[in-house]
Amino acid sequence: MIEMYKSSLTFAAVGFALLSISPTIVSAKTNCRNTGSFQKWKADFRKQLLAEGVSKSLIRKVYDPVRFDPAIIKRDRRQSFFSLSFAEFSKRLVSSNRLRTGAKKLKQRAALFRAAEKKYGVPGPVITAFWALESDFGKGISKQYPVFNSLATLAYDCRRPELFSRELASAMKIVDRGYLPLNRLVGSWAGELGQTQFLPDHYLNHAVDADGDGIRNMMESDADIIFSTANFIKHLGWRAGEPWLQEVQVPGKMSWQEADLAIYHPRAKWDSWGVRTRSGKRLKADGMPAALLLPMGRNGPAFLAYENFKIYPQWNQSLNYAITAAYLATRLTGAQRYRPGRGQVEAFDYKRIKEVQLLLNRRGFDTGGVDGKHGAKSRAAVKKAQLRYGLPADSYPSSALMDRLRR
Repeated sequence: MIEMYKSSLTFAAVGFALLSISPTIVSAKTNCRNTGSFQKWKADFRKQLLAEGVSKSLIRKVYDPVRFDPAIIKRDRRQSFFSLSFAEFSKRLVSSNRLRTGAKKLKQRAALFRAAEKKYGVPGPVITAFWALESDFGKGISKQYPVFNSLATLAYDCRRPELFSRELASAMKIVDRGYLPLNRLVGSWAGELGQTQFLPDHYLNHAVDADGDGIRNMMESDADIIFSTANFIKHLGWRAGEPWLQEVQVPGKMSWQEADLAIYHPRAKWDSWGVRTRSGKRLKADGMPAALLLPMGRNGPAFLAYENFKIYPQWNQSLNYAITAAYLATRLTGAQRYRPGRGQVEAFDYKRIKEVQLLLNRRGFDTGGVDGKHGAKSRAAVKKAQLRYGLPADSYPSSALMDRLRR
């Protein structure tokens, strides 16, 4: 799901190895090496497919010809796009074309979106934002890969064999159960399917035949795409009628350690601490829980993340992706472009984030690896270091923090 398409990015052709639409946080092993032959692994997994009830005829036709593809492994290891700052990431993804096309799609398919929201409680803009980011409404799926080669390669690979073994078995079952014809089972290099890029297990369990043609066609049917995506989002825990993300202003001083996706306070509490709406008005002083989200620290953009925001990191573990998808959905409801923040934000690119991670790990702050991506573990490590050294604990690195770590 990440590849350049002219001036915008779409994720359909590359597949998020972080991993997209994953209700279980998947920890990919780093610096592992494959042992044993692919053919031996393949023979052993064939027995598992038979034990799970996949037909012998389908196994002979589809599974037996699969081959190991080293190009898939290379793609899976190379995903530096996630090292961009939130500002750069969202700038590239929330394009004027996606906003225009998304608004047009919401209008054209208004009846379908209304019906889906009535059944699943998920608003049209939330569905549409994922649809835009994952495939540009199908336009981004320009190159399709043999799903079974991709999934078998990744299931054999040492990084996430349990995950992709399940996905390979699910892809076989999709065909075996008649949910999708074999000739339509093509997808991204990581094996994701359809215009909102479902992993096969999610396709198997949550794809819907909304247009009544007998197949669950998320490749071509707008009705199936809309209903299936809404069904999956509801499964992730969506709460009907509640917000998901709201841009806010933060005061110059506050207890920055409270700004954390793991910390929810009533909206009234944030209001009492001086957090205001984008326009400067006071927040509703009620008990609705929200977390203060500062993707680039206390001087950058600021958002209140509500309970519904929790579905976004389940869809994709990249915090940049999660915020961008939620933000795009708000734009499709009419929200304005977010403001850059209230001060200067230091730039931390891939190399500089890696340097911070190295320094943190040397001082005993576990970043979960040195990958140049400022993800959840890296943010938590930065926050712990900031608290130890008496710096504003906003979970975003700074030169001051690096200086303290070097001493």
